[in-house]
Amino acid sequence: MKISNIEFPDKPLFLAPMEDVTDPAFRLLCKRFGADMLYTEFVSSEALIRSVNRTQQKLTIYPEERPIAIQIYGHDPASMAEAARIAEEAQPDIIDINFGCPVKKVAGKGAGAGLLKDVPRMLEITSAVVNAVKLPVTAKTRLGWDDDSKIIVNLAEQMQDCGIQALTIHGRTRSQMYKGDADWTLIGEVKNNPRMRIPIIGNGDVTTPERALECFNKYGVDAVMIGRGAIGRPWIFEEVKHYFETGENRQPLSFEEQKAILKEHVVASVYWLDIEENTPLEIVADKCLKGIIHSRRHLAATPLFKGIPNFRETRISMLRAETLHELFAIIDSISI
Repeated sequence: MKISNIEFPDKPLFLAPMEDVTDPAFRLLCKRFGADMLYTEFVSSEALIRSVNRTQQKLTIYPEERPIAIQIYGHDPASMAEAARIAEEAQPDIIDINFGCPVKKVAGKGAGAGLLKDVPRMLEITSAVVNAVKLPVTAKTRLGWDDDSKIIVNLAEQMQDCGIQALTIHGRTRSQMYKGDADWTLIGEVKNNPRMRIPIIGNGDVTTPERALECFNKYGVDAVMIGRGAIGRPWIFEEVKHYFETGENRQPLSFEEQKAILKEHVVASVYWLDIEENTPLEIVADKCLKGIIHSRRHLAATPLFKGIPNFRETRISMLRAETLHELFAIIDSISI
């Protein structure tokens, strides 16, 4: 499978763009465990044009992450085109357009999945971004706004006509948010439409190797994108690839190995958000750090601690810890 001149292996696995999740610390872990394509967090076009520091920080990418896409969102074609040009200067491999985020602060302002209610503007934005940059442009969207407007089959053709070079489809409507089951039947219909020439990437509820293989075999997609299934579990990519290669589930990482990876992720987040790379960690280990707070979502979501008896109080303490020493002491004390 290829996107423009970027070649991917058979049955490629992509890491979904997720706000407050897919920063470099997490992306590099997922890459190490076999993710074939990475995406940044959502980058606001308006904030990027205004040079907001936090937004500009999201453009940071490292050579070992490639191939990687910077994903931008917004509601104004001119602003999106300008944001795409700014993002291109960061030298990603792809510019991706977010037409899928369902949260109110994005969709409610006519961006992300909100544009599923205004297809002409969505297509205008798509064309504006494609024409603004030399890099390949891709897009990510949903089936439609709600059950009464699942427009993805026709929309995919229209977006292809605008010049995108791949399309990711999340198998839910905006109204579903992340509830219910992802419906891959329409994703398969788009892929099997003889008029579609670009790669189709499927997304939604891929949490096991078996499901990943089923999505390739049953729906014919060119790639599978994993989102929430990777939070707190970056090794899922390695598990899926092992299953593809052998037909068997790989021997799980030990409990201690998984704990070590989670701790490694916390440390990487601290370096990303709080301190410079060469600063000894001991200097800040007893301070309340943004990196710790940022990591709590992964610690809360990881399946590692599920099923441990009487774990509630330990979980609360872990998610309230304010220093590395405190947090790591709690994690180290957990056993099964």
